[in-house]
Amino acid sequence: MTEKFKGKIAETFDGSEPWWPERSRGKSPNIITVVFDDTGWSDFGCYGSEIRTPTIDALAAKGLRYTNFHVTPLCSPTRACLMTGKNHHRVGMRCLADTDTGFPNGRGSIPQDTPLLPAMLRDRGYGAYMIGKWHLTPAHEITPAGPFSNWPVARGFDRYYGFLGGCTDHYAPELCQDNHSIDPPLDDGYHLTEDLCDRAIHYLRDHASCRGDEPVYLNICFGATHAPIQVERRYIDPYVEVFEKGWDTVRENRLARQKTLGLVPENTELAPRNPEVPAWDTLSDDQKTVYTRLQSAFAGFLEHADEQLGRVVAELERLGMREDSIIVVISDNGASREGGDHGAVDTNAPYSGRPETVEEMMAKLDDVGGPAGPAHYPQGWATAGNTPFRRYKQYVELGGVRSPLVVNWPAGIANPGEVRDQFLHVVDLAPTLLSLSGEVMETDFDGEDFSATFADATASTRNVQYWEMFGRRAVYADGWKAIATHEKGEAYEQDEWTLYDTSEDFSETRDLAGKNPEQLERLRAIWSEQAAANEVWPLDDRTLVDIIKFRQPNGLMARDEITLYPGQGHLAQVSMVTASERSMEITAHFSKPVGADHPGGVLVASGDRNGGYAFYIKDGNLHFEHVRLGDRVTLSAPSDEPVHRCSVVIHVADDHSASAILFANRKRLGQRCIPLVSTHLSFWGLDVGRDAGIPVSDAYTAPFPFPDTELDRVVMRFYESITAEEIAMVLEAAE
Repeated sequence: MTEKFKGKIAETFDGSEPWWPERSRGKSPNIITVVFDDTGWSDFGCYGSEIRTPTIDALAAKGLRYTNFHVTPLCSPTRACLMTGKNHHRVGMRCLADTDTGFPNGRGSIPQDTPLLPAMLRDRGYGAYMIGKWHLTPAHEITPAGPFSNWPVARGFDRYYGFLGGCTDHYAPELCQDNHSIDPPLDDGYHLTEDLCDRAIHYLRDHASCRGDEPVYLNICFGATHAPIQVERRYIDPYVEVFEKGWDTVRENRLARQKTLGLVPENTELAPRNPEVPAWDTLSDDQKTVYTRLQSAFAGFLEHADEQLGRVVAELERLGMREDSIIVVISDNGASREGGDHGAVDTNAPYSGRPETVEEMMAKLDDVGGPAGPAHYPQGWATAGNTPFRRYKQYVELGGVRSPLVVNWPAGIANPGEVRDQFLHVVDLAPTLLSLSGEVMETDFDGEDFSATFADATASTRNVQYWEMFGRRAVYADGWKAIATHEKGEAYEQDEWTLYDTSEDFSETRDLAGKNPEQLERLRAIWSEQAAANEVWPLDDRTLVDIIKFRQPNGLMARDEITLYPGQGHLAQVSMVTASERSMEITAHFSKPVGADHPGGVLVASGDRNGGYAFYIKDGNLHFEHVRLGDRVTLSAPSDEPVHRCSVVIHVADDHSASAILFANRKRLGQRCIPLVSTHLSFWGLDVGRDAGIPVSDAYTAPFPFPDTELDRVVMRFYESITAEEIAMVLEAAE
C-alpha cells in the first residue's frame, strides 16, 4: 500500500513542501537457502560421510546440525513446502510439478493467492534472487510464450537464473534467465554448477553495490546431486579406492561415525539392507567395478558442488555480508534409487525404460561423468546414502523423508557446533525465516517458527506431521511414527501398518504395531484427520513413471498439430513433444524453393548426439538422423528439383521400432528402419531452424542455422494409430 503523502502541494514549487517516506534503518539479516537434490541424510561429511564437503562441514561447525528434520519424498512437493510454509497437497503439489492430475491437490502449481517466501520477504524490503532448479511450474507452461504466472519472477523473485524442470544436463543445460530461455554456453570446461554460483555471486555483488543497506534473500537450488551425475574425472578418480569396500561396509562405517559425532544415539541400529539390494560380497568383479565407479562419480559431483558453494560463502565474507547472514542447507528428499539395479553410464537408458547391462557399462567406464556419460548410481548406493535408514526417495520411510539441515548464522547462534534433535519439517522453515526477518505477521502456515532452538537445545517444536506419496502414508505424533506400505494396484484397506517409538528407536527398525495396537489406531486416526485438513484425497498410487508419462489435456502435449517458426524460443524437453515415441510427420515449408546450391541448415533438431534427431539440408541433400544411446540411423537423399517443402514421416511400431520415410515436394525419396525409439532421448529439447545444444549430428557445426528469411515454418503432426504408409499416401496424394 502506498503511504499517504505528508508534505504540502501548492500551485507552485515555492509554496509546496516535498516529503519522502522514512526508510527503516534497522537491517534484517540476509537469508541464504541452499537446496541439494537427491542427497541422502548421511552424504555430507558432517553427517558421517567419507565424501569431502568442507564448505558444509564448516557451516555446521560454526552453526547447528539438526538430526530430526524432515521433507517430503519428492522434489517439487518439498520445494512447495519451503516456499509456502504449507503442506504440499494443500497448495496443489501432491507430486511433481510436471503434471496437472485434474484434482486440486495435484495441479502442479501453487495457487496464485498463496504467497511465496520471496514475495513475503520482498514486502519487508529484501532483494530476492533465485538460482538453479525451480520445478514449481507445470510442464505445459514451460514454453517460450509462457504463461509466466508460475515462473520464479512472477512468484516473488526479482531475478532468476537456472532451469525450470526437474533435471538437466550439466554440460548443456536448458537455461532460463528471468522469463526467457537462453542458449547454454557450450564452452570447453563449462559446468552448470559453476555457472550457477557465478551468477549467485553476480547477484550478490549487484545487491551489495546498489542496495547494500537492505537485506538479501538468495535461494540456491543445485542440480547436484540429481542424475545426470556429471563432473570432471579429477573429482571422480580419488574416490574409487574409497568405495571399493562396497555399500555394506560404507553403511557400517557411516553409522559408526554418526555415533562418534553425536548425531545418533549409541543404541541406534542399522536398518536391514533394503531387500532388493544384494550383499556387496555376492557381486561379480565387473559389477563391483562398475558400481564403484558410479558411486565415485556421485561423490565427486557432491564435492564439486560443495566447492562451488564455498565460493559463494567466501563472496559473502568479502562483501561484508557474512556475519549477519542466515545460511540454511537441506536436501529436497532422500537418496534416489532411480538408477535401478545396476545404475547407468548414460542415465538416458533407464529414463527411457531400457537400462544398460553391466557388460555394456564396463566398455564405457571412462565416459562416466563426462558429456557421453551422464551417469546414475545403482540403488545399493542410495541405501548407503540414507544410512542408517530404510528405503529411498519416493518412500515415506526415513530414507525418503529425513534430510540433513545445517543452519549457520554468526550473529545469531551463540553456541556453534551443537546438534539439535527436535522434530522439524520443511514447512517450518518459511515461518522461521520470516520471524527472523522482522515483525511477526499473521500468516496461514502449517509450520511453526523454530528459531528458539538456536539458543535452547530443549525448546519444544510441533508434534504432528503427515506424509503421503503414491498411496504410501505415514504420520508422526508425540514421538510415535506409523507407516503404511503400499504399491500400485494394492487395496488400501489391506496395507500393512508399522509403528515406531522414535524416542527409543532413531532408525525406526523395531516395529511395535503388534505390541501397541491402541497407539497405532490413534496415529491412523490422526493421519485421516490430517489428510482431510490438507486435501490429500483422492489417494493416487500411480507410479512416478506413470505421472511423468501422463499426457494431460492442455499445452503442446495435448495437440495433434504444432506449427513452429524459425527464430522462436526453445521447446523444453518436459514439453513432451520432443521425443520420438509417437508416430509423427515433420514438414518444413520454405518461402522460396531450395536448390542444390543452397548452403543448407538445420530445419528442426531435438536432443543431442547421445540421443535425439535432426532434420536438415546439407550439400544439396535432405538428411534425417535419429540417435538413441549412441545408436545412429541416417537417412539421406538428393532431390531432382528445387524443394519448396520437405517432410520426414516416422511410424512407431508396437515393438518400439520405427520406419522413417523422407519426402521432398511430396515425392518419396528414401526409407530406413529405426531399431528403437524412445520417450526420453536426452535432457535437451527441440529447436527450429538451428541446433542450439550439443549437436545431434557430427555432419555439421552447430548451430548450423537455416536462414530465417527462407524457412517459413515447420509443422509437426502426431498420429496415434496410423501407419507410415498411410501417412505417406496422404502426402503423395495432397495437392
